[in-house]
Amino acid sequence: MTYLEETKAAGREIFPDLARAFALIGIALVNVAIFAHPMTTGYTDLQGADQWAYLGVTSFFMLKSYTLFSFMFGVGFAYQMMAAERRSVGFAGRYWRRIFGLLILGLLHVALAFQGDILVIYAILGCFLFLFRKASAKTLVRWGIGLYALQFVVVLSAFGLFWLGATFAPEQMAAELEVNAASAEVARQAFGEGTFADAMVQRFADWSMVLVGGLFMQGIGAMSFFVFGLAAVRHEAISDPRKPIWKTFRRFFLPVGVAGSIWGGWLMVSSGNGMMSVDMLAGMTVITLFSPFSTAGYLGLIAKWAEVPEGRIKIFLARGGTASLTAYILQSVLFSLIFNNYGLGLYGEIGALGCVAIALVVGFGSVAAASVWRKAFSRGPLEVLLRGWTYLGAR
Repeated sequence: MTYLEETKAAGREIFPDLARAFALIGIALVNVAIFAHPMTTGYTDLQGADQWAYLGVTSFFMLKSYTLFSFMFGVGFAYQMMAAERRSVGFAGRYWRRIFGLLILGLLHVALAFQGDILVIYAILGCFLFLFRKASAKTLVRWGIGLYALQFVVVLSAFGLFWLGATFAPEQMAAELEVNAASAEVARQAFGEGTFADAMVQRFADWSMVLVGGLFMQGIGAMSFFVFGLAAVRHEAISDPRKPIWKTFRRFFLPVGVAGSIWGGWLMVSSGNGMMSVDMLAGMTVITLFSPFSTAGYLGLIAKWAEVPEGRIKIFLARGGTASLTAYILQSVLFSLIFNNYGLGLYGEIGALGCVAIALVVGFGSVAAASVWRKAFSRGPLEVLLRGWTYLGAR
């Protein structure tokens, strides 16, 4: 059975799979910095081509790829409920097993490959998504807007507090930056010179910051896009890429989002490095404000491409998107082998431009590998594992 035949038989559309594929590539472009450099300092010297490369990532992918992926999580949640209804089987038990499975996979992901894991955060947020399972599309949209507004207020407040500290307590802020620099040196020793065990310990140390910071600085926004994804299915927008809303998104939302994100990206790179600063947080705040418009615009573009499902490149990418969990973990394995000392040992050695080039290869390569696998097998290997646990070996 071909991909299109399989998709039609399952009552799915090519649109979500294409969106997942593009989100995976964007996630690789954003995540590579965490693999290649300390989390507390980022890229330490942004000049020339490196500055332009980082500007491209911050403007077009930062806070867009994860929202796009989160939107698809909400879509997947809706599909799972619909599948349970069609088969007249219980949904709750299977859903909670799936959430627990994501949690365990996320913890293993942190231990073995990546301190910036999103699976644990998704498992936590997925508990709250369950509360929206019976909400109407209109209610979901209102909640989504409210949640993202709250996310912006949180980021704006963080910027305000940092600005106050830098303005009225510069000595204390300088001391905090020295602590960050010391933490960065510990990370360089663990990832750049240490063993696999050293890297594992450091990953959990970094992850403790990611979990708390991620939930507050990005998690609320991710939750809003969970809700938006569920609303899109309820509105039947996913099943019809020709709906007027997608045209509105690409015509009006996209230019606003891109223009605002370029402004925010320029603020972020203007400091010349990736360390926390007033300019860095100001740029992050601006990007947080405009990213939903970019994400909506990207969805509009993908919907336009999905209007006609046929096409070799289109099908190849979409098929890879059906194994997004496998592709996401594969990216982490490849990045960890490239940058950590137990692999090629390139940690801290490559600037932003080189990292972006590597990320493009890894991003496209992970989707391509998933697509090739899916041509021979019905599901990705990690999808089989998670599905087996979710259904406990039974349909």
